[in-house]
Amino acid sequence: MKNESKGWVILLFLALIWGSSFILMKKGMFASNGKPIFTDVQVASMRMFFAALVLLPMALKGFKQLQSVKDFLLLMIVGFFGNFFPAFLFTYAETGISSGYAGMLNSCVPIFALLIGFLVFKDRLSKVQFLGVAIGTVGIVALSIAGQDLEINGDWSHVVAIIGATICYGISLNTIKHTLQKYKSTEITSVAFFITLVPGGLIAFFSGVLDVIESNPYAYSGLVYILVLSVVGTAIAVVVFNQLISISSVLFASSVTYLIPIFAVVIGVSFGEQIGVYQIVSMCIILVGVFVANYLPKLKFYKDRFDH
Repeated sequence: MKNESKGWVILLFLALIWGSSFILMKKGMFASNGKPIFTDVQVASMRMFFAALVLLPMALKGFKQLQSVKDFLLLMIVGFFGNFFPAFLFTYAETGISSGYAGMLNSCVPIFALLIGFLVFKDRLSKVQFLGVAIGTVGIVALSIAGQDLEINGDWSHVVAIIGATICYGISLNTIKHTLQKYKSTEITSVAFFITLVPGGLIAFFSGVLDVIESNPYAYSGLVYILVLSVVGTAIAVVVFNQLISISSVLFASSVTYLIPIFAVVIGVSFGEQIGVYQIVSMCIILVGVFVANYLPKLKFYKDRFDH
């Protein structure tokens, strides 16, 4: 298979994996009949614990590459803001909103990454990037408002939780970009997850995971979803994503940003969730903003006409 065709196959595979993570979180918390299984805290803590265990061999090699205590502290920021805090925020959010809507809101990440880079790390933004951020912000506000009429028991705290998670991702991405470029992405990811191993394990234990496994008849089906989320959606996805970059480009690989919310919506609808036209339009506005801010300045036709 040619690299171009292989790249598209991997891209779609990644979009499917990451797009399905939202429904997997939901399935870890609730059985098909709506009965509760694990709490949002238990699902998030187990996700961190299992993912860190799977990545442990990579992490041990990664630790040998660390050059300073400062780098370890920076990796702590990546571990907690890029993995730990968002895991808990997303599962809490999905106790009140649909997985498809959560996937839509996740499309805010590139916008917040640009904003944090500009405000905190003093990155320069071009006029077209400012335009993209403005368009994306309009979409974020519209999507935040648009989802309220679809949810049965959700409130603003669930929406704010996901926005908070996407801001955390923005902090993590900028930390990597500005301070950890000398390390491989597998080293960064594995060590960052290893840092969350003990906190994740302790929270899982003290939140009563073992009691749920012993007493809840749906516990093992919930565990399957959580394991798939942790192992496939984290460890395998990291390796696959790095392979995609190696055979294509960072620009092509990052286009998965557009596909994740689409897959999340399709998967959510297939499980009976409700998504309206207003929500889809709002998501599309965000994605247009992402395209304008992140990708338009890099395209050849734009450079030829405007970048002189």
